[in-house]
Amino acid sequence: MFYKIRKNFTLLITTMAATSLLIVPACGSEDSSDTEKPLIVVTTNILGDVVSKTVGDVFNVETIMPVGADPHVFQASAKQVDKMMNADLLVVNGANFEEGLVDVIEAAESDGVKVFEAMSFVDPLESHDDHDDHDDHAKEEDHDEHDHDDHHGHDHGGVDPHFFTDPGRMLQVVNQLSDFLVLNFSQIDEGDLLSYSAEYSKKLEDLDSEVMQTLSSIPAGSRVLVTNHQVFAYFAEAYQFEILGSIIPSSSTLSNTSAKDLVDLSEKMKANGTKAIFVDASSSDALADALAEEVDGVQVVSLFSESLGSENSEGSTYIDMVRTNSKLIANALTG
Repeated sequence: MFYKIRKNFTLLITTMAATSLLIVPACGSEDSSDTEKPLIVVTTNILGDVVSKTVGDVFNVETIMPVGADPHVFQASAKQVDKMMNADLLVVNGANFEEGLVDVIEAAESDGVKVFEAMSFVDPLESHDDHDDHDDHAKEEDHDEHDHDDHHGHDHGGVDPHFFTDPGRMLQVVNQLSDFLVLNFSQIDEGDLLSYSAEYSKKLEDLDSEVMQTLSSIPAGSRVLVTNHQVFAYFAEAYQFEILGSIIPSSSTLSNTSAKDLVDLSEKMKANGTKAIFVDASSSDALADALAEEVDGVQVVSLFSESLGSENSEGSTYIDMVRTNSKLIANALTG
């Protein structure tokens, strides 16, 4: 039986690896804006929404990654690279989340572009990658010291980049970003900026309370997550969940899994009585579907975990994304 399952998983993994070579870079926002205002260019659409809400109309904000983009594999166009190189401020997630943009970010910073790296302003969690064959991240034991004024050499090897699954940490970033902008852009209307920032910070505080209430219906014994890759560690820490396992045992979708990994995970799920596998809407769920077929009573639930949804979706903003994810998780684990 194990041989048959492993053989099926191996064939599926091989097919997906070949298909991944066909990924085509997507285009981001190219609209021109009022040149009198400083331009903030943001890498991910999640941070793009957050930054826009934080600064209101005090800055022009443009986002590089379009809706549905997988930040781990996204490659910028020549126009997008030029936009990043000429920004007044470049806001990035950091910790190698934007794996295809690392060289561009470093080049922009070397060329004098101010860079605000969100991961430098939150309490990080280690990335427990079982397979790290696409990168040589060195684990670091001490993540307590962050130089918030000098962002040269952002070395976050071994750090999980998905801080945004915890709205409490996103609140930290918003508050630090507001302070950073006041210190570095004396020409702006400080009062307007602080007003927009305070308003959005309050919404994030309310969101955190709302998520706690939504998840309160899940019994302690059912607070167990299986995901398509390691993306919900910050969420799990904030709301008292256990991560049973991940299909791709890495914080990057560029890493690989194996048939043995999937067989082992399926056995853990059977022993645990797992009810759901949570996958990223921006990534393939083929492996999750195959795994669910091997474990009775398991549903595959798609979440907005690494990209916002389309304009009319339930994940079109960061707040909507977190709110929707918490409802979907609660429904799946209490149904």
